[in-house]
Amino acid sequence: MNLGYEALRHGAAWLDLSARGRIVVRGRDRARLLHATTSNEVKKMTPGTGCYAFLLNPQGRIQADLCLFCHADHFLIDTEPELREKVRLHIKRYIIADQVELEDVTASTAAIGLEGPGTAAILAELGAPVSEAAYSHMAWADATVAAVTVTGQPGVRIFCPAEQAADLVHRLETAGAVAASAEDARLVRIENGKPRYGEDIRETSLPQETQQMHAVSFNKGCYLGQEIVERIRAQGRVNKKLMRVVLEGSELPAAGTKTTLDGAEAEVTSAVLSPSSGQIVALAYVRQR
Repeated sequence: MNLGYEALRHGAAWLDLSARGRIVVRGRDRARLLHATTSNEVKKMTPGTGCYAFLLNPQGRIQADLCLFCHADHFLIDTEPELREKVRLHIKRYIIADQVELEDVTASTAAIGLEGPGTAAILAELGAPVSEAAYSHMAWADATVAAVTVTGQPGVRIFCPAEQAADLVHRLETAGAVAASAEDARLVRIENGKPRYGEDIRETSLPQETQQMHAVSFNKGCYLGQEIVERIRAQGRVNKKLMRVVLEGSELPAAGTKTTLDGAEAEVTSAVLSPSSGQIVALAYVRQR
């Protein structure tokens, strides 16, 4: 039995997410700049709130995704490890006369995920705050507890100074959390139909194709790539959509495998053999008819 997988599914597991990129955005124009360069509502965010957002190019294609957390005097950007420098350079490109500073704090900070249905009980035992709203966050001594996960399970992400990470993990394990690997997390993520940028969401993807529309605000002002997003909304459809699917057979299809689902063409982006169901669960772009 895989203890990490079981803990993510039925208990609580901790994940080392410190390799993810973390960028602090400071300066009086920080909200205006992030509002203009991301797909979600930023100007109305207040300290303690957060959101999921895309960085788009002028053609409306997704260049990166990120979690954005609003603090009193800065924003924290949390993104995939391989997007860290890409995100920083993308935003920096649009700093013209703005008073905005970007600082990569990945090395000086740590990020520990605590995920699974037992998360709330462990946080309560440790006296840590529990944020109810998605992407909201609260201070916990020198750490920040944010309501966001990589697997789609209930859980939080805890940001802290790098030198405090080992002690935090020890406290989580003492309270009952079990270590889970990146592969355990990937299994649960795909079982839950939660896409990952670089694997399921691509540089060529349009927001509506990914079905992650909580990353997009249709009520904000102009932003990079908005024209395309609005045009697609007006048309009412896209040609393909990213979906969680169950595939027949016992052999895992490689990324890019073409198949047919209920008569519709589909391209697999990621697939796993689900330990709980014994089925092949995948994410795939399915052609819309």
